[in-house]
Amino acid sequence: MPEFAKVAVLGLGYIGLPTAALIASRGLRVVGVDTNERIVDTVGSGKIHIAEPDLDGLVSKVVSSGALATSCKPQPADVFIIAVPTPIDGENRPDLSSVDAAIESIVDLLTPGNLVILESTSPIGTTEAIAKRIGERRPDLHIGTNGKENGAIYVAYCPERVLPGRILTELANNDRCIGGITPACTRRAQRFYKMFVRGACVGTTARAAELVKLTENAFRDTNIAFANELSLICDRLEINVWEVIDIANRHPRVNVLRPGPGVGGHCIAVDPWFIIDSAPDLARIMRMSREVNKTKTRTVIERAEALIEENSYANIACCGLTFKANVDDLRESPALEIVLHLAGKYGSRIKVVEPNLRRLPPELADCRVGFVSIDEALRSCEVAIILVDHDEFKMVPLAERRHLDVIDTRGIWQDMPMRA
Repeated sequence: MPEFAKVAVLGLGYIGLPTAALIASRGLRVVGVDTNERIVDTVGSGKIHIAEPDLDGLVSKVVSSGALATSCKPQPADVFIIAVPTPIDGENRPDLSSVDAAIESIVDLLTPGNLVILESTSPIGTTEAIAKRIGERRPDLHIGTNGKENGAIYVAYCPERVLPGRILTELANNDRCIGGITPACTRRAQRFYKMFVRGACVGTTARAAELVKLTENAFRDTNIAFANELSLICDRLEINVWEVIDIANRHPRVNVLRPGPGVGGHCIAVDPWFIIDSAPDLARIMRMSREVNKTKTRTVIERAEALIEENSYANIACCGLTFKANVDDLRESPALEIVLHLAGKYGSRIKVVEPNLRRLPPELADCRVGFVSIDEALRSCEVAIILVDHDEFKMVPLAERRHLDVIDTRGIWQDMPMRA
């Protein structure tokens, strides 16, 4: 019998669903598990509930072939992948309640030889805590090395490292970092991932793998904070930040990122707090970077309010709601935070332009704002606030926007006077 004949993926969100579909496309039987019945029914019918290039066709194919099924409850399997949300709470502490619930749902199903993999972003030590919890609940099992005959199971951590809009491509091609509780756990997990990953499957310990994931996003957050802080300095000194960055990046060893209205997405805006929580006295640069990036969002709100007050009767086009360009993902989006604040203050004068959404998110549903196309916004608005650098906004020629008073947080309309 194959070593990994059946796989259960717990969580059918932005990572879990593409992962389940990709594994199913490699000939393994997969059951996708989610507590949300609507998601289970949607995916079970061969459709998707998130926007991601090529995912709809792949899900339709593997569901129709029988390779991917869905359920609200886990089923016995050879591999259990946990890909559930791990947000932060109001005090910026990791919330692992979904991970705990996932472990609780499978612990009685585990049998010798099973492989349990945590993919959710987690604080250092979470995978070890999972192994300990399984051992306490199932004393007949242990984290061993000799296979099924002595009751051994295998526990490992393997974080996702993909870019929304390229998830399927990067799931298959990016290198993976795989850390087991024991070397045998690492090797077993590596064998599993090599069945559908073309990139290198680099082995390490579970704790190191957890920190690798957090390090990647904390590093990016810190680099973005440098760019955002530079934009604030340039604004005070009345210097064009986009020109400064473009010229500075001509240096062969300099690569300053482009500033924005803050930082969004489930990873970069959240993961640094996991490290800060683990070593609060040492993670000083990471904490400061988080504060700088949150400050940038508040500064954009203040500048937008000042510009709107200058244009007392104007309609305002807020261009973009998602956390990054050309996706429908609103998680931790600074653009959404900014629009929510402005909508609460200016109501129907706010016109939201978001080409990647079919309707306004629930948070904005009762704010009396308009939901319009970019063409309608150009006709009806006198002020534009560029919050996301969607391709559709980049294509607007100068002649169609020359009449606007603009705050451009993304630098896509550099041929106009702007505030970053």
